[in-house]
Amino acid sequence: MNKSQEFTLTPTDRIKSRPTHIKSDIDSRVGATATEFDKWLTRKLLGAIGFPNISIQLWNDETVKQHEETSVATVIVKSRAALLKLIIDPEYYFGELFSSGEIEVEGDLHACLEAIYRTIRSSHNYFFLNTLKKYRRRKNSPKHALLNIHQHYDISNMFYQAWLDNAAMQYTCAYFESPDMTLEQAQLAKMHHICRKLELKPGQTVVEAGCGWGGFARFMAQEYGVNVKAYNISHEQLSYANEQIRKSDVSDKVEYIEDDYRNITGKYDVFVSVGMLEHIGIEYYHQLGAVINSCLNEQGRGLIHTIGRNEPGLLNAWIESRIFPGACPPSLGQMMQIFEPYSFSILDIENLRLHYAKTLDHWLQRFESNQDEIQKMYDEAFIRAWYLYLTGSKAAFTSGTMQLFQVLFTRPHNNDLTWSRSHLYSR
Repeated sequence: MNKSQEFTLTPTDRIKSRPTHIKSDIDSRVGATATEFDKWLTRKLLGAIGFPNISIQLWNDETVKQHEETSVATVIVKSRAALLKLIIDPEYYFGELFSSGEIEVEGDLHACLEAIYRTIRSSHNYFFLNTLKKYRRRKNSPKHALLNIHQHYDISNMFYQAWLDNAAMQYTCAYFESPDMTLEQAQLAKMHHICRKLELKPGQTVVEAGCGWGGFARFMAQEYGVNVKAYNISHEQLSYANEQIRKSDVSDKVEYIEDDYRNITGKYDVFVSVGMLEHIGIEYYHQLGAVINSCLNEQGRGLIHTIGRNEPGLLNAWIESRIFPGACPPSLGQMMQIFEPYSFSILDIENLRLHYAKTLDHWLQRFESNQDEIQKMYDEAFIRAWYLYLTGSKAAFTSGTMQLFQVLFTRPHNNDLTWSRSHLYSR
């Protein structure tokens, strides 16, 4: 790649590069005159997303804004075709056009997205956007779930290694016991935090639904002496997990099973799921509840760690389509569809929203610092898409659009309970 083609991930500056194959097509339209009708459409677009404090610069450098104060960022729209797409469906086409280079953001991308997230929910257009998302959502039947997971997780273990923690490859919210923790320290703290909530003891049996690259299963076996069966349908992730377990000293305590959570069998002292619930779809929660009820011992307990929302809603349309197909983060009320039919007792609910924003800060820094390696694997459109996804995810947590719930539960008749939370914070 020569110098003129380099792509620099700089959140506070305009992302200037764009895919070579669309450059001439875009530039041929830049000189077109923006009419009064184009500017009227732009004002309508700002209204449709709730009038955030951003500016929109059209292809002839004319700028439209609604606020007198300085804008947090400027969205540069390269053509009338791009503007019309944004009018039709701003949530979906912002991602599409940013990835292709047909729009750019000058200024702080995170601040731009956070401003939009804070206003779009109050706009009259929000109901319409949610209606569009309902028609676009993918299913999560066993067949479709396999395809959805393949699209997101089976793209390359090396790609994820470029920006996740080096200790356990945790692709979920870390737990920052102190703000100056490294990512590795915070991910280890997260795993300890969950294990203390579950009060794991040597010799117990644990089933993990959706085990990622297997780091948490190995951690539970190594640090707490439990026996783990971990289910996952990502072939690439399990290839990595099995390679790592063969090198460990707990290979007799951990078994990775390439199968759907719906096929979990056996009885266990503990059920745990970290970062899987947002993938399975609200309509399948009754199946998950039945699986937990079937596999959990009479005195057993479980924990679900998931991205969530304050009220029911659908995931960002572009992220659901291009990054996380089939995903739908639940509200706490929706999560109760798992527990209530089987009278599970909720013991503890914790929200780690700001911990996830900080986790994403670390991921973004590593994504940027390792861009040279990532460029060897993927084209610029892919890199722009993932940079937008990670930045947008951070904005979703800092704006309160997304939450991170840890829900601890047990059987209703289990009286073997601790009297305080002191065990969560004592080493």
